[in-house]
Amino acid sequence: MFIIGLGVAVPPRRYAQRECWEAFQGSALEDQLTSRSRAIVEWILCGDNGIATRHLALEALTDAFELKPDALYARFARHAPALASEAARRALADASCEAGDIDAVLISTCTGYLCPGLTSYVSEQVGLRPDVFALDLVGQGCGAALPNLRTAETILAAGRAKKVLSVCVEVCSAAFYFDNDPGVLVSACLFGDGAGAAVLASEPAPRRRNVEWKYSSSHLATAERDALRMEQRGGMLRNILLPQVPQMAAGHAARLLATTLASAGVEREHVTGWVMHTGGRDVLNGLRQTMALSETDVRHSTAVLREFGNLSSPTILFVLQAALQDNVPDGLWWMSAFGAGFSCHGALLQVTSP
Repeated sequence: MFIIGLGVAVPPRRYAQRECWEAFQGSALEDQLTSRSRAIVEWILCGDNGIATRHLALEALTDAFELKPDALYARFARHAPALASEAARRALADASCEAGDIDAVLISTCTGYLCPGLTSYVSEQVGLRPDVFALDLVGQGCGAALPNLRTAETILAAGRAKKVLSVCVEVCSAAFYFDNDPGVLVSACLFGDGAGAAVLASEPAPRRRNVEWKYSSSHLATAERDALRMEQRGGMLRNILLPQVPQMAAGHAARLLATTLASAGVEREHVTGWVMHTGGRDVLNGLRQTMALSETDVRHSTAVLREFGNLSSPTILFVLQAALQDNVPDGLWWMSAFGAGFSCHGALLQVTSP
């Protein structure tokens, strides 16, 4: 399988973290939180936590405090199809493909629910064929992009399609929740909105830098499910994020890398590029320490986190696009993401220039 096109999209409004703090101050929500919780919010939004700005699907920051199920659902229903479709159109343009060339479309999300699913709306807005195979994937959190891509690989390998459109979209602002739980507050201050898409094919594209999906693996640690997951409370999604997640993510990511390299018969020194899900500053620092990565190795992850925050499942596609646009050497690249479950996924990519 080859990744022959990439596209990303974010809402037009970008907010600095300090702007978010200023909107929070004096709001009715601030009065509902304890002094300790207010201090946590200020520390995250005003401190050096690796995020400078986030794109949010909000007309005004005060909309983030409208915590009613109907308002949150309407936000997802309005923005998720639009963001997913824009990312898809950009991926098709990058691949020099027409919408009619796509035989299957796979869309992942965890921040909202539509029935019919997002594939129905995106197929219509992008102009995919009526006979396209459409599959909606849910419940995999931040790590969803890699299982999505592995599913596309299976469809291509089975000869059921020649080109597959893979999309991840999250309207995290449609899943914001506020109470005195530190993990809930961190989540509200960490996540941004956006979509990423990839066009996948069984053959490489001519006259361009090619990305071949060589080997992939996953690890599911169900015993740690409650450390990172979503729940429903009061008709709204509530993110559960325990303090041990950065250490947990780093440990699982390091073990998955080691086992995958061994299974693929690849030495670590042969890996020339690193495409890592950001998670957050503490997660990224944990990955660096546990996996012995340099600041240069994770510079694209750091840059995506700084400008967009944690976009959940599309994040890894933002990082991959940034790495391909930079001077990362050709060769084997390691791409890895993790999320709810607790799940961790990785893939070896062979990158070659024409």
